[in-house]
Amino acid sequence: MLDFSFFPCQTIAMNMETMSDKAILGELGSRLQRERLNRNMTQAELALKAGVSLRSLQYLETGRACTLASLIKIIRALGNLAALDAFFPEPGMSPVQLARLKGRERQRASSPVGKRGKKG
Repeated sequence: MLDFSFFPCQTIAMNMETMSDKAILGELGSRLQRERLNRNMTQAELALKAGVSLRSLQYLETGRACTLASLIKIIRALGNLAALDAFFPEPGMSPVQLARLKGRERQRASSPVGKRGKKG
C-alpha cells in the first residue's frame, strides 16, 4: 500500500501561499530525502534505480531546481507515483460547462469576449 503522506496536500496547501518557490523546493527535497532514508536507500542506490544522475538527486534533496522528468523518475523509483494524483488531481468540468455541452466532450477553449474574429 502506498503512503500518501509523501505529499500531504493539506499541509503543503496551507503553507503554499506564504512560501517562496525556493522554500517549496526545499520542503519537497527534505520530504524526498526522508522517504529515501525511511526506505534505507543511499542516494547512489536511488539515483541508479530512478535512472537519474547522482548530482540531480543531490540537487533535488537540497532544494535546488531539477527537471520535472527527474522528479517523476525519483518519485516512481520510491514507489510513490500515485501520490502525484492526490497532489495534483484531474480537474473536473464546472456545472455550467456540463450543462452547455449536454454530454459532448469539450474540444477547445473559447475566445475571451471582444477578442473573437468578426466575419465580414
